[in-house]
Amino acid sequence: MHHGSIDDEAAILLREEVEMLMAEREALLRVAGAAAVLVANLDEASLPHEQDTIDAAEVLSESLNALSEDTLSEALEIVQAEPDPREDTGRL
Repeated sequence: MHHGSIDDEAAILLREEVEMLMAEREALLRVAGAAAVLVANLDEASLPHEQDTIDAAEVLSESLNALSEDTLSEALEIVQAEPDPREDTGRL
């Protein structure tokens, strides 16, 4: 039994899966970066006063703040945004 071709096929499939995951990670970082910029620039007074909208904004803000500093920085870098230097924590 020749295992070389099986190992080669497994390596190819694994490489394709890793490439797909890396592309998806980049897309998710782009979404997170854009969302972070939106939340950082959002004027709470301009939000509709509907509870669903307010709840969604809070979930988004909490989700972004739950990201590690490195991940958030990378997300902002992808969308070419800088964190607000006036904020001590660099969080939104």
